[in-house]
Amino acid sequence: MLQLGTSESSAECSALHLLVGNDMVLVTPGIRPAGSEHTDQKRVVTPASAIAAGADYLVVGARSPRAPDPPAIAAAIISDIAKASG
Repeated sequence: MLQLGTSESSAECSALHLLVGNDMVLVTPGIRPAGSEHTDQKRVVTPASAIAAGADYLVVGARSPRAPDPPAIAAAIISDIAKASG
């Protein structure tokens, strides 16, 4: 059975996996590429940091489509995920 859990940020991922095991899928918000603005959310992390902490799914910032160059933001996020995933 698939279980879903939402961590408040990637900071909780490791602790949640210790408590519930790896059967729970963690959805983690607050994902931003390195060096990006994050005035809309206080606790943000890069995709690589979230993956390293144990996030299963990443919720990318809503401001990305409104950025001056959304394709560059998307490329940076995809690149960071690819590097973190090996």
